[in-house]
Amino acid sequence: MGRLRALVIGGSLGGLFAANLLHRQGWDVRVFEQSAQPLAGRGAGIITHPDLFAALERIGINTSVGIGVDIEGRVAFARDGSVLGTLPIRQCLTTWGRLHELLLGAFPADRYHLGHACSGVTQDADEVQATFTNGSEARGELLVGADGIRSVVRTAVAADARPQYAGYIAWRGLVEEQVLSTATHRDLFPKFAFSLAPREHMLGYPVAGFGNSTRPGERCFNFVWYRPTDAQQELPLLCTDREGRRHDMSIPPPLLRDEVIAEMRAAAAAQLSPQFAEVVAKTRQPFFQAIFDLESETMSAGRIALLGDAAFVARPHVGMGVSKAAGDAMALTTQLQARGDVAAALTRYSDERRHFGSAVIRHARALGAYLQAGSDTERAAAAALHTPRAVMRDIAVTRDYP
Repeated sequence: MGRLRALVIGGSLGGLFAANLLHRQGWDVRVFEQSAQPLAGRGAGIITHPDLFAALERIGINTSVGIGVDIEGRVAFARDGSVLGTLPIRQCLTTWGRLHELLLGAFPADRYHLGHACSGVTQDADEVQATFTNGSEARGELLVGADGIRSVVRTAVAADARPQYAGYIAWRGLVEEQVLSTATHRDLFPKFAFSLAPREHMLGYPVAGFGNSTRPGERCFNFVWYRPTDAQQELPLLCTDREGRRHDMSIPPPLLRDEVIAEMRAAAAAQLSPQFAEVVAKTRQPFFQAIFDLESETMSAGRIALLGDAAFVARPHVGMGVSKAAGDAMALTTQLQARGDVAAALTRYSDERRHFGSAVIRHARALGAYLQAGSDTERAAAAALHTPRAVMRDIAVTRDYP
């Protein structure tokens, strides 16, 4: 009998963590990515945690150099640009592009298939089958759904789980450090920085540059700006493109209307510290993402497992998305190695990681409560987590989850 076959649906970071670990465990792995074009250049900044480094090391990727930008502390700015406070927290900050480059380079190129959008999955006692919109199909003894928040695989595992809009969006972008003024560069590098405004907050940090370099002078500054946005009126306007077409909850960045970007830049100048206003003004292609919660009641069914954002999506305040996917991949392969029966291993995997995912979701909701609050009473109750000291202490830090 040949090697056991694993199908990984989704070729982004979570899928590549799982694929690489399964490959090194002896599985015959194939990855199926829906995009027909390489994914290089997508995404923005990523905050690292121990699980991410542990997974990279288990794959065999050297984490001692070139993963990201190391910072030693945090700073919060007042509206006039003065410093409200600092906090010494060491972290490594990287980008989606840098991690994808490393993970894709570690996986056999001939086993990674572009242009395969999954249309459905079925299974019996012996194997699982995936079908694709291009008319092809694949079979294996294991299928891993790493196809993100809009997962097709999830319909076969946790059909009732649906993304729930949190009531706000995050504007994001990257700006090259060399275009920033001397004063702004001095204030922001190499620091994790914050600027708060009523019912909003901005954060940012240095990351690898567009060429994935972490050398000084070749890096970027990544920003994330949370802004409440009404789902019925404001969000549909943001998602209307240059040709007047409406998109569902998101829009490709090049299709953003000029007036939408101009309004966003004007708001940054009016509400944020000068350092962040300059970052927003000089970012070439800002984009936004609607913020969702997604929580699945299970992460497995028979020979099918969910991983990463296909199972749980936590608001970005915890900075755990990629590290959570890396932890999922390690837990999955550990259970598979310990048990010969695939279905039994996946049940144990689901029990272990479902509790972790739920804990991350709860913490992320608490951190975002001030942004989501609809009444003055609700905002007052959540205001304790929206002070400069609180956001520096709690946002995107490594912590233990029960």
